[in-house]
Amino acid sequence: MTATPMLVKDIMIRDVVTISPFATIREAMRVMRQRGVKSLVVLKRDQHDAFGIITYTNILKTIVAEEGDIDLINVYDICAKPALTVSRELAVKHAAKLMVSIGIRRLLVTSTNELVGIITMNDIVGAILEMADQEPLA
Repeated sequence: MTATPMLVKDIMIRDVVTISPFATIREAMRVMRQRGVKSLVVLKRDQHDAFGIITYTNILKTIVAEEGDIDLINVYDICAKPALTVSRELAVKHAAKLMVSIGIRRLLVTSTNELVGIITMNDIVGAILEMADQEPLA
């Protein structure tokens, strides 16, 4: 009997913290601190645009490289775009393989091209550990 694969929808974070592409870096840092997250999903500017993602790393690289005013630089200018997306119906093992092969820590989760969640390496590792804890000892 084969086990049903764990799907992205089973472990994704549904409460995705988003930000306008036109927000400043200062606003992004404030939202990250208030919500206790290390990344934000940058919303599409229009229906033909792609989602982006901004992380503390993007922000710090920009501050160091630009020595710029964090009130003058928009999130859109420094976010990783397009952010990679996967279907909520994808097996977690495939999402993990994609993350490892590309060297990224987060994937956006979509359903019919709409944002429904985010999955991180930490979510996947946590789910694996939880499964291992639940398996009976032979």
